[in-house]
Amino acid sequence: MKRVRIIVEGGIQGVGYRYFVSDAAMRYNVNGYVRNLAGGQVEIDAEGEQDNVNQFLFSCKEGPQYARIDTFLVSDAPCYGFDSFRIKFGMGLKNRILSSKSKATR
Repeated sequence: MKRVRIIVEGGIQGVGYRYFVSDAAMRYNVNGYVRNLAGGQVEIDAEGEQDNVNQFLFSCKEGPQYARIDTFLVSDAPCYGFDSFRIKFGMGLKNRILSSKSKATR
């Protein structure tokens, strides 16, 4: 298992980047979350089998068609044990979460 935390900067908000990341997580069987940060960055916390995480990282670095990725910072982290991948709303505040394995939860 491998866990990474990623900070992405560039033209990535308002272009479907978080949904693109969520789809990539489902495709590569990666768990964790993605969320917007107040400074305009996107944070991704992801874990899974090493090959899956590496493919996921490659996909996220490419991004969707209209995204512009200027910075893609990856750091390793201890495994956490996420059981799904979620899009977190509210820029880090405890708010709605949209999970790839469930509808919406509060």
